[in-house]
Amino acid sequence: MRRWLERLYAASGVLAALCLAAVAAVMLAQAAMREIGLLLRGADDIVAWLTAASAFLALGYTFRHGELVRVGLLIERLPPPLRRPVEVTALAVALAFVGYMTWAALSFVYDSWRFNEMAQGLLRIPIWIPQATFVVGAAVFFVAVLDEFLTLLAGGTPAYRRAEEERRANRDFSVTS
Repeated sequence: MRRWLERLYAASGVLAALCLAAVAAVMLAQAAMREIGLLLRGADDIVAWLTAASAFLALGYTFRHGELVRVGLLIERLPPPLRRPVEVTALAVALAFVGYMTWAALSFVYDSWRFNEMAQGLLRIPIWIPQATFVVGAAVFFVAVLDEFLTLLAGGTPAYRRAEEERRANRDFSVTS
């Protein structure tokens, strides 16, 4: 199961990176085509959808690697006996919020599909297609938060904390305060 979850998080991160690379490719193509008098129809729509996709698809991966803003600054300053219960509570609250976000995203995209809603820009495609990345990213994020929550409840060390400890051991203070 652990191997499958790690592959899920990595795949989501790779998809996010590919979306960013595609944003760059579309923008470069748009600029190059403009120079020769051609128009890349719908480029703004594509860039917007890819940018949103990259943001949501990266959530689970970045959370597991300790790159998202968390309440770690507060938790690290607490006395050791209080740290674990506060961290469990923080993850439980995050799990509830991310669970609700995932459910709301799924409901939103399902309605777009059910009503056959079309994109409003130059590209007339069913809007649920680019919106689906919101659901996938939120679902992967939910699984990542649940994974860390269960790891912490079982007495383990969450992956985000291991990643932070590894950065500190390597004297990499670029993302911590």
